[in-house]
Amino acid sequence: MRKRVVVAAGATALVVAGVAGGVAVAGSGDEPGSGNVSQQQGDRARSAALEATGGGRVNAVERDHEAGATYEVEVTKKNGDTVDVRLDENYKVMVIDGDNENESGPED
Repeated sequence: MRKRVVVAAGATALVVAGVAGGVAVAGSGDEPGSGNVSQQQGDRARSAALEATGGGRVNAVERDHEAGATYEVEVTKKNGDTVDVRLDENYKVMVIDGDNENESGPED
């Protein structure tokens, strides 16, 4: 019985930590190049992306090979726009793109 309490408390702590952090760090994914990002890599990528966008909220950090990038950081800027910040292996900005998932096409 005591083990269940410890396991439940540990699981709750992980969920709370994930919610408090507010950032998804990608594991293995469907997209080519997506993969594990360590906590240190995620922190450095998050910091570089927020500096490049003038602040905001980081939604996700993942590995990426689009446009020659190493990392992709999805950021919701202070004005509500969501962008993908692509960084090289040294956490330098390669490109900042509008997030296609949040953009709507022309109305029919």
